[in-house]
Amino acid sequence: MSSIDLSFEEMWKIILNCDRTYDGLFFTAVKTTKIYCRPSCRSRKPKKKNVEFFLLKAEVERAGYRACKRCQPEVEHSPHVDLVQQVVTFLVNHAKEKITLDDLASHVGVSPFHLERVFKQETSVTPRGYLEKVRIGKAIFLLENTSKTNLDICYGVGFKSPSNFYKVFKKWMKQSPNDYRKELSRSGYDAMERP
Repeated sequence: MSSIDLSFEEMWKIILNCDRTYDGLFFTAVKTTKIYCRPSCRSRKPKKKNVEFFLLKAEVERAGYRACKRCQPEVEHSPHVDLVQQVVTFLVNHAKEKITLDDLASHVGVSPFHLERVFKQETSVTPRGYLEKVRIGKAIFLLENTSKTNLDICYGVGFKSPSNFYKVFKKWMKQSPNDYRKELSRSGYDAMERP
């Protein structure tokens, strides 16, 4: 399995949202309980300072963690899990690029029809919808943690036009990027430029 290009903060948000499309791509380990979970685990969330992330099951188990009895991260639940994980990894790592369904299907070695059907069955969104979700997640991270302009964020996360960025952002977040940032300011959140 290839490595996935996500920061600690991005993985933290994924586990807060219990996003099952990342199951198997990384594992959440809780230092205080010595238990590891899937990103989608519905158990009570630990304190952020007590969490570490591992990309491989063997690594987390070597570090002395045992599997959660609730989400059973050591068990693969679906025959399509490898295919979905390959697609998710590719979409996360190549989110800035132009990606067509045909390109994606060719990359994982299945027909576009099969890929779209299986991916939607497992994740409840199409690969295109998932790519939007990844880009919006990265945009939110940048809106919250940098002072970059909306235009810089738009192109930086892979959108080809500001109008498409605003439309997709509003579809997922029910508000514009400007309104999202204003809401952060009102709540006392200070965005700072980070390297």
